[in-house]
Amino acid sequence: MASYNRVVLLGNLTRDPELRYLSSGTAVSDIGLAINDRVKRNNEWVEETTFVDVTLWGRTAEVANEYLGKGSSVLIEGRLKLDSWEKDGQKRSKLKVVGEKMQMVGGRGGGGGSQGSGSRGDSFQNQQGQQSQQSQQNQQSQQSQGPPDQGPPDQGGPSDYSQSAPGPSMPPNDEIPF
Repeated sequence: MASYNRVVLLGNLTRDPELRYLSSGTAVSDIGLAINDRVKRNNEWVEETTFVDVTLWGRTAEVANEYLGKGSSVLIEGRLKLDSWEKDGQKRSKLKVVGEKMQMVGGRGGGGGSQGSGSRGDSFQNQQGQQSQQSQQNQQSQQSQGPPDQGPPDQGGPSDYSQSAPGPSMPPNDEIPF
């Protein structure tokens, strides 16, 4: 049987991140996240808040500790994990999220205590930084080689507006329907 374990959460930190290092030198940070939701009950809108504990690892944990504080908005992508333990003879368990990606949401003064030196909307995952650098290098090499061959429009070839500026191609009328 197939299974899929993926969680995407957007909320605010309930406390400052708690950073610690394992004996192996790996950084670990525990954060609490409050996720607000509006639901309709008896023809009335009611605010519900869900509290979730998230564990971040490695560089993501260090960045969270450096730039995030209580009240900071953050988007977390990760997976669910069930922690089980025994205390005073009773078995206990708690569902947590292991954060694999983190993206800070909002700008300066966006509710965080220790937001650091500026607004950061960066996603902290090593692959994304490398992909961005490769993309820039590819764009620079394409620009130095001249315009790409024009393909027939009916076969998905580039249009006239794609040659105007580097970056994503946008038609002249860039009205977005949402």
